[in-house]
Amino acid sequence: MSYDTDILIAGGGLNGPALALGLAQAGFDVTVVDARPETARADDNFDGRGYALALASKRLLDAIGVWKHVADNAQPMLEIKVSDGRAGEGPSPFFLHFDHGEIEEGPMGFMLEDRFLYRAFLSAMAAEDRITRITEDSVESQAVDATGATVTLKSGKSLRARLLVGCDGRQSGVAQRAGIKRSGWGYGQTALVCAIAHEKPHNGIAHQFFMPPGPLAILPLPGNMSSIVWSETDENARRIHALSDEDYMQMLRPRFGDFLGQIELAGARFTYPLNLTVANQFVAERVALVGDAAHGMHPIAGQGLNAGLRDVAALVQILTEAQKRGEDFAAINVLERYQEWRRFDTHALVAATDLTNKLFSNDNPLLRLGRDIGMGLVNASPALRRTFMREAAGLTGELPELMR
Repeated sequence: MSYDTDILIAGGGLNGPALALGLAQAGFDVTVVDARPETARADDNFDGRGYALALASKRLLDAIGVWKHVADNAQPMLEIKVSDGRAGEGPSPFFLHFDHGEIEEGPMGFMLEDRFLYRAFLSAMAAEDRITRITEDSVESQAVDATGATVTLKSGKSLRARLLVGCDGRQSGVAQRAGIKRSGWGYGQTALVCAIAHEKPHNGIAHQFFMPPGPLAILPLPGNMSSIVWSETDENARRIHALSDEDYMQMLRPRFGDFLGQIELAGARFTYPLNLTVANQFVAERVALVGDAAHGMHPIAGQGLNAGLRDVAALVQILTEAQKRGEDFAAINVLERYQEWRRFDTHALVAATDLTNKLFSNDNPLLRLGRDIGMGLVNASPALRRTFMREAAGLTGELPELMR
């Protein structure tokens, strides 16, 4: 049986390119099918969208040759401050404060703009002979048999691979065509996302301010800039997003506070509906799911992309080890090792983000008292603080080799 490629990846966002690079460097021939044109996200214009990359994710990007292209544009997160309160009233006196100096490995994470990360992936893939990119096309149908997967693209082209990987998001067509069902629910919340220019330096400090409608994350970017992820009820978010820029800022300022001085909008504004969706299986015959195709969670801890990159590192390791042992790396018994590795960690993270959002996104006085006391107790314990910091840095659990 002849193959056009060893592994075909449907989806060219961020997890898809990361997986392609990791696999290519391990000796696999990889084809990435991306529905968007190459220029869609390679634009150099600032729009404020960014990612909180855990330290473990930075290690992965370093290992696959991407970090060197983005390091100068990354902002280290040196501290994280978590507080609870209401808009315009300031935070509760009970809070969490994590300082990177309490762990040996360095900054817990880095903020990096989407435009720099995606462009770095494009450059790294272009330099890798084992990667073939197909843009402005998508997988329309797929069929699997005992030895591989055959896909037909929207353009009519047919490709055969030993393994098909879905990196095609929360509405994954690869998962649907493989008969993989999903579980989950909506939160009745929408994230308002933008960038803010502020008068005072942020000093590399990330803030998470919990309010009854949802959390406000203030994430440091290079210079006197921060990325905002502001969760509101769906109704409030629709109303706020429809406002003019000036009125939008009038709504944000009492929530943001004045600790960074005067603030102004910088770049575009975006909205994203918030929900939880987890695939009931991460693998099927000749099929594996990675990133949002496998699990989409609330952005409350900024772990969505980090969880996807952990999938990437785990799948690369499982497939590489199977190949070295002379196994059929795309056989279901091999893919189930990936599923077993990632399923518990993923479900634990999904449960933690879901519970945290439900616990904090309300104004129940008993819950407010309980969570404030809880934060105060954690903050008073160096051992607990270190545990939470290592979790935020992605350093807990069984780390794949690319993240060590």
